[in-house]
Parts: sequence; C-alpha cells; structure tokens
Amino acid sequence: MKLISKLFVLLILTSAMTTHAGSVNDKKLQIDKVADGLGIPWGMAILPDGTMLVTQREGKLSLLDLDSGNKTSISGVPKVKAVGQGGFLDVALSPDYAESGWIYFTYSKDVDGQGATTLARAKLNGDALSDWNDLLVTQSRTSKGQHYGSRIVFDQQGHLFFSIGDRGERDRAQNLNNHNGTILRLKLDGSVPQDNPFVGDNNALPEIWSYGHRNPQGLFYNAETQQLWGIEHGPRGGDEINLIEAGKNYGWPEASHGKEYYAPVSVGKKEVEGMENPVKVYIPSIAPSGLVQYQGDAFPEWQGDLFTGALALQHLNRVKIEDNQAVDEVRYLRTMNKRIRDVIESPEGWLYVSTDDGEIYRIQPAAN
Repeated sequence: MKLISKLFVLLILTSAMTTHAGSVNDKKLQIDKVADGLGIPWGMAILPDGTMLVTQREGKLSLLDLDSGNKTSISGVPKVKAVGQGGFLDVALSPDYAESGWIYFTYSKDVDGQGATTLARAKLNGDALSDWNDLLVTQSRTSKGQHYGSRIVFDQQGHLFFSIGDRGERDRAQNLNNHNGTILRLKLDGSVPQDNPFVGDNNALPEIWSYGHRNPQGLFYNAETQQLWGIEHGPRGGDEINLIEAGKNYGWPEASHGKEYYAPVSVGKKEVEGMENPVKVYIPSIAPSGLVQYQGDAFPEWQGDLFTGALALQHLNRVKIEDNQAVDEVRYLRTMNKRIRDVIESPEGWLYVSTDDGEIYRIQPAAN
C-alpha cells in the first residue's frame, strides 16, 4: 500500500482483573500507520466512500484517504477556542447522512471570552463545509480550559447524545440549572425531545439526560440493546465506565473513587445512596478518550467488548462485558508509548485509533 508503513506487532496484553484471569490469549494483529501530521486528531468519522474526516483540536478539519494517506484540508471550520483542552472536538455522521448530508460537530466556542461546549452541524461540499449551524451553545461556559467533554452518538431513533464535562467547576455537576457535567439528548435538528427526563421541571434544563459526570470523553450507543455507555475521567484515580440511563445521577463530585491532586484525600465517598455506581473503575487512572462497543465480524471474539483509548497510561484498553458487568481487561499497544486520543470501528470491523502525536493507525487481523 502506498505511503503506509506496516507494522506487525505482537501485542503485550495485561489482564487487570482476576475474574477471568488468563482467559484472553496474546494475539498477533496487523497494525498499519495510515497517516501522520494531524496535530491532535480528536475525532474521526468514516464517510460512505471510505475516506475519513478527522478533526484537529487546534481548529482544522482534514479529509483522509485511508489507502494512500493523502490529506485534504477542509475549509469552512468556524473559529474555535483552542485553549487548554478546548478546540475542535468530535465529528459524527448523521444516521440519515446518505439522504440529508448532515455532519455533526462539537467544539469549544468563545462566548464573551469564555469557552462553551457547542453542538453544530454542517454539510460537506467538495473541500468545504457549508450550511454551518450551531444547534446548541451549552450553558457550560467558564474561563477555565478543561473538561469540555465531548463525544456525539446517535440512537437510530431520531435522537443524538453528546457529553459535557464539569469544566473544572465540580459542584456545578450536581446543579441541573446548567449543562456542566451532563450528557444531553436532542433531536437531530437540535430541539428538545418531549420525553427527556427533566422536561417540565422548572429546576432543570430540558436537554439533560444524565448528570453528575466529571469529564466524559467517550460515548457509545448500542442500537441493538438500546444501551448508552459512557466513560469519563476521574481525578487522581477513579476513571469510570457507566451505563447511562435517563435522569440518573452519576455522583460527581459527591461520589468518586478518586483522590485530590494536592493530597491523598478522597473526593467524596465511593458510594452515595441515590447515585449510580460505575460498571468499572480504573485505579490508577488511565485517562480515557473515545469509546466503542465492538460489533464487527473481523474479530468475533471481541463482540460486545468495550474499547477506549488511554491518554495517561498510553494504550488501547479493552474491557470484556458480560451481563452489563466488566469481567476482564486487556491492554494493547503499550509498547508504542502513544497517547491514544480516539478509537472507532470501521464497516469492515477494523479499529482505527488516533494518537496525540498526530497519527492514525488501523488494527485488523494479521494475514497469518
């Protein structure tokens, strides 16, 4: 293949749970470096023609040829507040993309000098975006530069979900009068579904689906099981995988397994009555980003397992799920020493991962 460096890597796997110790064998996979020079490639979406849209956090959008590695710069991206963890964030194709052409984005928008996680949509015409429309500038703005969220997923029933972090103001994650620390649910046109859990509640914003989140940078909706999975950063320890349900409170900062950064002092309690417990907790933190529940046929043994990138601990994390419980964990790509920013699944059942070094890698079964 042109301009693609091929690496055949015998992955070092580490079981981090004891329930099924030794149940996952070492596996030889083919790892292809597809592209580099992409800044911080925050989000990825594969178009029907097999090309890939890649958002770059600094405020750029590229169209990537997955065969040649050639990149085309796409114009029409709005000005983003690329400060701290903010910038141009996620990208996702509408479920009716073939008919509507809509592409959804999240980004940090400058509002009077403060950053607000914003949901928008646009269309791709040649090498440019057109019909850009901010669907929701969330009530999450602060002058701080952290914890924007923000992933986008669809339920295939006319709704989308997207996540927002606490923006570094932790107590606001328990306040339903703002969007900090929430997962929101909207119709595809940005309007509020009337069956959202807080519609009609004068003490809550109607877009909110769930709350009490710290910084959810991974979402996946399983259309078959109709389940929404989320993964979020804890503080020092306490990253969480959660099964997200309507109207539920996921605890932050009153419930957490993590410690303060300034001292080995717990943030809240591990469990609080009336707040949801996580499916899995990571101690120490891996710093997760991106989330998929594998659905493909290329790796049948992975079906139903969750995959997320790990920024701090620099690996691709796989969690085996049985009866909605995490029963085993495997860590791939550890010897690459790369901060994994995002992971998606292709129509072929291959995985694509992006790194903070500006690279895209493809993972598929080894030929032999």
